[in-house]
Amino acid sequence: MSATVSAVTLIERHRDTLDKALDAVRTRAYWSPYPEHPKAYADADEGKAAFDALLGHRFELDQPGTDGWTGTERSPYGPDLGVEYPHPDPDVLLPAMRAAMPAWRDAGPEARAMVCLEILARINARTHEFAHAVMHTSGQAFTMSFQAGGPHAQDRGLEAVAYAYVEQVRTPETAEWIKPQGKRDPLNLRKSFTAVPRGIGLVIGCNTFPTWNGYPGLFASLATGNAVLVKPHPRAVLPLALTVRVAREVLAEAGFSPDLVCLAVERPGEGLAKTLALRPEVRVIDYTGSTAFGDWLEANARQAQIFTEKAGVNTVVIDSTDDYRGMLSNLAFSLSLYSGQMCTTPQNLLIPRDGIDTDAGRRSYDAVVADIAGAVDGLLGDDARANALLGALVNPDVKTRLDAAPGLGEVALASRSVTHPDFPDAVVRTPVLVKLDGAKPDAEAAYLSECFGPVAFAVAVDSTADALELLRRTVRDKGAMTVGGYTTSAEVERGLEEVCWEECAQLSLNLTGGVYVNQTAAFSDFHGSGGNPAANAALCDGAFVASRFRMVEVRRPA
Repeated sequence: MSATVSAVTLIERHRDTLDKALDAVRTRAYWSPYPEHPKAYADADEGKAAFDALLGHRFELDQPGTDGWTGTERSPYGPDLGVEYPHPDPDVLLPAMRAAMPAWRDAGPEARAMVCLEILARINARTHEFAHAVMHTSGQAFTMSFQAGGPHAQDRGLEAVAYAYVEQVRTPETAEWIKPQGKRDPLNLRKSFTAVPRGIGLVIGCNTFPTWNGYPGLFASLATGNAVLVKPHPRAVLPLALTVRVAREVLAEAGFSPDLVCLAVERPGEGLAKTLALRPEVRVIDYTGSTAFGDWLEANARQAQIFTEKAGVNTVVIDSTDDYRGMLSNLAFSLSLYSGQMCTTPQNLLIPRDGIDTDAGRRSYDAVVADIAGAVDGLLGDDARANALLGALVNPDVKTRLDAAPGLGEVALASRSVTHPDFPDAVVRTPVLVKLDGAKPDAEAAYLSECFGPVAFAVAVDSTADALELLRRTVRDKGAMTVGGYTTSAEVERGLEEVCWEECAQLSLNLTGGVYVNQTAAFSDFHGSGGNPAANAALCDGAFVASRFRMVEVRRPA
């Protein structure tokens, strides 16, 4: 790659990709420019070597305001990463980022989109390297790290660029305004319209999906003209640090200041996110994490437009099914994938206590629960397959919740430890399934709280109608990123839809094949709705990008 790259070159290189992305978000059909299979990328050994070369060294970025070095990452699989990152002095770094914005604003929506697509293309070319970085910071198994941390995250970044482009070009750059005045000369004005960024965007990363959750906000803010400061989770810095490095390289080659994208890594116990969130230069904040800190941001960072994804209690209503084996298999995979450490993993399975109708005959509540437990046990019975699906527990808090879960009710499926053949220090655990009586008040404290990790509750309810009412109360009071339902009844299906329409939750019905409730596809599925307490934004829609800029008009006599 040459030291510089022209806007014309980037347009020629990426215009077709942008046009296809624009078409995909319009039609909601399947599309991705980034292959999701590792064999589609030829650099597997080079990617692993590139990752290994990062370990035990300082991560140089040459950004302003570095006042020291910090880094405390330890892989959930055991090894210390030993990478040190620049620690920022906000009083120096933030003004430098602000100074970089006017030229970026003046470049216009198309040039910004093409630079963003070049960043994504270069990240995609290094997907193997990024996959190892995601694996050893999030605890995801390698295949999931490759797919979710690589092409699927890149899809979400491109999706945000596409939406940003649409919203910015909705208004023309110029207009001639002529108002007739009867016998007098008409009034004639020339008007120009410029998409003006709000300020610096702050992306506060999460531990479990640093790229997948980080890229939408990063690229939405960058594509709308804002500078972006990336503040990773202290246990998951490396994937986002690599992202920042690539972005800075592309920006510089395209003739823009690399300080449009910078990294802010905190020292242990520093609480840097709070400090940065209150800075007047920060005008947009993207956050994924706990409800407590999300609520604090919304209450205190009043100068910024805030996009949050917080905790929720995902629920599946099991009323009936015409594919019992398919339902069991689908639920087992959904409960097991990445040890339940996904914001979309189902937690509460609402099952009528008098049982359900299936193609295998009537099944009692106890039988359904036992069959789900058996499906999970069968799926994870082989340790090699279990490791490939479960990954490692991302932090000790998850293990603490998992170990406490058996004390909440009757255990239908006990969690077991799995030894990882390559990483003996990894904490790998299968899910626990606990039976609870939905009619007992003391059970509510368990099933109406998010228990993030490999913990699921089989909640006995008096009827499907009671399940729908509990679903409504759960989404309204606690929020949900996903809702699932199994039914052969058109009336129940309509009831599920009504609850999810009224309480604003994304619904998946009767999934029995290779699509799961905890997976969403960019360009087609909305991740979250922005309409319940689990998240105030959806990935991705027009509302996610439109308030990151304002349209400023200049009028002149013609």
